[in-house]
Amino acid sequence: MAKDVLCEVNNCTFWDSGNKCAADAIYVVSHKGKQAANNEETDCKTFKVEK
Repeated sequence: MAKDVLCEVNNCTFWDSGNKCAADAIYVVSHKGKQAANNEETDCKTFKVEK
C-alpha cells in the first residue's frame, strides 16, 4: 500500500498541508466498468467539498 497519497485539490475536505490526502481510505472508480485505459477514465469518489 502507498504510504502517502498526494492530492492537489485543496478544496477537498481531506486535503492536508504538503498536498497530502488525510482520508482513511481512497475510493476510485472507472467510467468504463472494471478496467480503465487511462487516468481520464477514472474518478476519485473520496472527494468531498470543504465547507
